[in-house]
Amino acid sequence: MSHAPPITTLFLDIGGVLLTNGWDRQARARAAQQFQLDHEELHERHHLTFDTYEVGKLSLNEYLERVVFYEQRSFSRQEFREFMFAQSQALPEMMALARRLKQLNQVRVAAVSNEGRELTEHRIATFGLAEIFDFFISSCFVHYRKPDADIYRVALDIAQAQPSEVVYIDDRSMFVDVASGLGIHGVCHQSCAATRVRLMAFGLQC
Repeated sequence: MSHAPPITTLFLDIGGVLLTNGWDRQARARAAQQFQLDHEELHERHHLTFDTYEVGKLSLNEYLERVVFYEQRSFSRQEFREFMFAQSQALPEMMALARRLKQLNQVRVAAVSNEGRELTEHRIATFGLAEIFDFFISSCFVHYRKPDADIYRVALDIAQAQPSEVVYIDDRSMFVDVASGLGIHGVCHQSCAATRVRLMAFGLQC
């Protein structure tokens, strides 16, 4: 009788799983209101350039120059950066679950996320993510972004894990589907309770 290999590695998204999204549509809407910006113009400029920031080809200052500070403003870049960083909040139930999974199962845990460098570094430091994750496969570090399958291939190489040994948790079903196409077990996160049930089905203690 053949048995499925044990799960040795977890790939976790950060935004929408462990933390709120770092700089999503809702956060930009709050910024437009706070700083009295044209929301549609902010949204359009963001979408034209944010992918480039997320794959590590722009600094945050360069992104802001294109999206906000292309004209004179009554507020400083530092004020806007601080507002951006303040949008990140922990999701306590999932943070606690991730810590339990690592402790109880002795698995390696990797972040596989789309995020710009400065936001990534802020979130790692502010929320103690280095205590949960063994390594960070962030788009800004590896220069691929989900749903490019190569970001998962890089993660597998760094983890030195076979796809069948990995469970990947993300709140976006498309990203889970792409990873599943490589043979990685996928969990589309909707709630802590539902994700916990799915993880237990893979033989993980949580």
